[in-house]
Amino acid sequence: MKTRQLGTSGLEVSAIGFGCMGLNFSYGHALEDQASIKLIRDAVERGVTFFDTAEVYGPFTNEEIVGQALKPIRDQVVIATKFGFDIEGGKMAGLNSRPEHIKEVADASLKRLGIETIDLFYQHRVDPNVPIEDVAGAVKDLIAQGKVKHFGLSEPGAQTVRRAHAVQPVAALQNEYSLWTRGPESNGILEACEELGIGLVAYSPLGKGFLTGAMGKDTQLSEGDFRKLLPRFTPEAMAANQALIALIQDIAQKKQATPAQIALAWLLAQKPWIVPIPGTTKLHRLEENLRGADVELTLADLGEIENAAAAIKIEGDRYPPQLMATTGR
Repeated sequence: MKTRQLGTSGLEVSAIGFGCMGLNFSYGHALEDQASIKLIRDAVERGVTFFDTAEVYGPFTNEEIVGQALKPIRDQVVIATKFGFDIEGGKMAGLNSRPEHIKEVADASLKRLGIETIDLFYQHRVDPNVPIEDVAGAVKDLIAQGKVKHFGLSEPGAQTVRRAHAVQPVAALQNEYSLWTRGPESNGILEACEELGIGLVAYSPLGKGFLTGAMGKDTQLSEGDFRKLLPRFTPEAMAANQALIALIQDIAQKKQATPAQIALAWLLAQKPWIVPIPGTTKLHRLEENLRGADVELTLADLGEIENAAAAIKIEGDRYPPQLMATTGR
């Protein structure tokens, strides 16, 4: 597996990481803990060194699984987790990035993960009630204490990034970015990353499964699958957005690859400091995804994709209004 540097932070990770959320949270099905642990270790054996979790996944149980899986090989991997929510009765209960809460979450996450230092600690969503300078200052304190190595933000606005970075250098941003979610190109996030030497960790790089080509208007999502709440996963939107799938499948056929591999290769080709973190519960999908790092898209390939994609209108927002409102702050 090739490696990449997340900006100028010195944080080196595998070119494709592993998003652990879906192992037991959000998609309406959960692997048994031992199966999740095995899959994470299978990923390590195949060269993955970057694993992403959060306290709200479960909540709490995802961190425990990740920590147990990686304990024997802790020195070989980079573990990212997140703070920024209140959790009450096993559910998210609003944003909370008060400095004292950040420090409580860090201690709890360290315990659940069974580690001494969090490699990358993200603010999960910007809290409008707490100045970002205070958030950055709290993480700066944790870094000084040796509890955290690097500071990250998820789905912030570009100006928020600059303000945070002035207090504590930001190593990475985690934003949704893919062939059907291209906001970072137009909202100033890629520009801020380039300017400040920040890496971009692309979550949902396969469009929450849609870009694999395995979903369409007749797809039945199970109870508990959070995609049922998302405008892009209505039958009408999935039917309309098949035009993008047809484009990816055409390129995949030419490159003797799969649509998922093309989607990941496209992201890797955008900037050398972009690292996608696809998730899966299946070993064969993990192996398929990782081979995406070996697919070379030429300038001609990228130009063809760009020209064709420009003519395709993506139907449906990526989140319902209340969730969209928590991004870009």
